[in-house]
Amino acid sequence: MSDRLAGKVALVTGAARGQGRSHALRLAGEGADIIAVDICEDIETNHYPLSTLDDLAETARQIEKLDRRVVTRQADVRERSALAAAVDAGVAELGRLDIVVANAGICPLGADVPPQAFLDAVSVDLVGVINAVDVSLRHLSAGASIIATGSVAGLLSGSVDNPANGPGGAGYGHAKRGVARFVHDLALQLAPHSIRVNAVHPTNVNTDMLNSEPMYKVFRPDLENPTREDALLAFPAMQPMPIGFVEPIDISNAVLFLASDDARYVTGLQLKVDAGALLATTTSGAPG
Repeated sequence: MSDRLAGKVALVTGAARGQGRSHALRLAGEGADIIAVDICEDIETNHYPLSTLDDLAETARQIEKLDRRVVTRQADVRERSALAAAVDAGVAELGRLDIVVANAGICPLGADVPPQAFLDAVSVDLVGVINAVDVSLRHLSAGASIIATGSVAGLLSGSVDNPANGPGGAGYGHAKRGVARFVHDLALQLAPHSIRVNAVHPTNVNTDMLNSEPMYKVFRPDLENPTREDALLAFPAMQPMPIGFVEPIDISNAVLFLASDDARYVTGLQLKVDAGALLATTTSGAPG
């Protein structure tokens, strides 16, 4: 541990598990106090379980083991008023806000999901990012950093937009493309205020989203009920580097860089942590 973020406070959405928990712990390990927000309930069209209150409590426990302060709140990023209340409560307790990690996301894959899945994916993965920034902006000042989670899948032509992945896959791709554009345009608006805005675009990440039955079917459509072991055989095909997925910490290290003063003049960046996935001219696969 070091103290690159000493004295700073970071908001992390989707903090109860997966990438969000990893980001919160990485930032706390560098001295930041954390406002940890998560929905902690399922969304009907998303056919794998989402986080629980116990998951969020475990994130808080691990942050406190690092001797950092943490404020946890159950809030849905789709609900702006609830998210604003969570952020305001965190700022009231911790005294400030310097870093926003808009990470919460779902991927409601499956040809059997209803059209509502498109809207749910867009509402969480794009509108949720916008809401997190919107309710945080009044608390930010010069030197602040906003980091949004995109996905290589949103930058790859035809990746999750394949009709076999259903409306939710199309919504996921739409949302992640929107995140990239939002980050670019917002960075221009906030640059005169010395507030930085960047995106991280992961390839497959070893989280509950990847390790789920809907995702296995994306990688192994040739099988009726593919297992994780079946999908593992297909994972490496997405990246030129010989790996099937990256770990959450690999994304967290990128988030830390963008949050820190090491990146004090970095803004509008679309930072790919993709093992070369976007170097390929024709690539198919699933989101990070």
